[in-house]
Amino acid sequence: MELLELYYDVLIKIIEEVEPEDLAALAQTSIGFNHFVKGNEMLYKAHYLKNFDDPRRRPTDPAPDWIAELQRLVKLRKILQSQSPDVKSANMDFVLETISTLIKTGTESEGLSLNCGELTKLFSNPQNADMFMHRSSLYRRAGMETQSQAQSLETRQQSARLHSIYGIPKDSTGRRTLSTHPFARSRVYDLRNYSKRSRWGPFRNDGSMRVDWELVESIMVVLGYNNGICSRRYMDRFVLPWSAPFANIFQDRFAHLPFTDLQPPLPSLTKEPSLPLDFQDPYNVSGIWARIVCFLDYDDLYDFNFNTTAVRTPEDQPLPPITMEEAVRHIMMHLEVTAVTAPGKNDNQTMPVIHFDGKARAVDTNMDANANSSIRGCVRMTPEGEVRWSTVWIFNGHEERWRSEAIQVGGLRSKRGVVGVWYDKSFDPHGPAGPTAFWKVKELASGTDEDGNDSDDFMEL
Repeated sequence: MELLELYYDVLIKIIEEVEPEDLAALAQTSIGFNHFVKGNEMLYKAHYLKNFDDPRRRPTDPAPDWIAELQRLVKLRKILQSQSPDVKSANMDFVLETISTLIKTGTESEGLSLNCGELTKLFSNPQNADMFMHRSSLYRRAGMETQSQAQSLETRQQSARLHSIYGIPKDSTGRRTLSTHPFARSRVYDLRNYSKRSRWGPFRNDGSMRVDWELVESIMVVLGYNNGICSRRYMDRFVLPWSAPFANIFQDRFAHLPFTDLQPPLPSLTKEPSLPLDFQDPYNVSGIWARIVCFLDYDDLYDFNFNTTAVRTPEDQPLPPITMEEAVRHIMMHLEVTAVTAPGKNDNQTMPVIHFDGKARAVDTNMDANANSSIRGCVRMTPEGEVRWSTVWIFNGHEERWRSEAIQVGGLRSKRGVVGVWYDKSFDPHGPAGPTAFWKVKELASGTDEDGNDSDDFMEL
């Protein structure tokens, strides 16, 4: 019996065993195979689902064009497996856009994600990492010879976004003299980046409310370096959620369901009984969160920004690298939802605004006057579709002292965490300001942390 004479489903199962990139070669072996492979949506679907996460969020979602999507991902593989820097460079935008789609459609099943495994394998090649993740303006001055700034602003932003999503593995900072963190510090502590137009946060300084991924990348580099050299006593509790490649970016399928599938999107004005606030919250705010805050001595910060060199530096040029040490604070936050309101005119209109209150307790510096406080804030979606967190730190029951603006890397309910900037509550252009990040470690109802361990002993406020 000829191979093509087998039952259709049996032949599909056999051809599933070849690599997706070999389908084109298989189609060229004979006229019969050409007819079988070309346009065979069932075959392409089988290959897609065997190698990548199902991009459909719900069973009722329309099926994608399996043929076109698999061909696009095969092209991505071939580019990233190529040894030619010219091939990679010529397809820069395609690669960044396709990877963004893989991340957006990726999901976990029992803790595993096919998309995550594929991307981790492809970016284990240092050439791919240098070509696509180390092209922001940070690498104009920092990094190795194989790492350089891209020419286009948007390419630099997309490269920084990919680097932020990939993460900053614990072993990537290198020796102090060779690492990128002095140059990342320069960007993070440059007070020119924080103004009304950037909302004093990780947004572009043009009033657009688009995320400044180059700044987010630098914040993550700085926090990763500082957290790696601080007291080991607290490291188990404060391992950064971006410490391994693509860690905590892909979620379970339920967490990716649109808010409209989980509960009504906006507060109801009818007399029907309203749902509990936590059930109206698409961002999953209530819980225990770990937070890290870093800062320079204020005299150092002021001198860095307002000395003669800084004053004479053109607006479009970076300030010198910073080698002075920073202070690090590790904080636990207990947050609970207090209200759900409709989006404002400058928000994404598909998602509500969630308000919350809570308490914050430093775990390593309880004697610091800035260590313990109340906290309030809100979470909303930007017009660009990013999750924006705004917080206010309140001392002595009423004294507002610090604010922060941050974005959730990875999007809605991402376990990767929230990364941004803290600053003076009065928006003082002379500072202080610094980097911060926080991530959920415990659901209030569960009584356990992400690893299933009871953690009340150090989370009790």
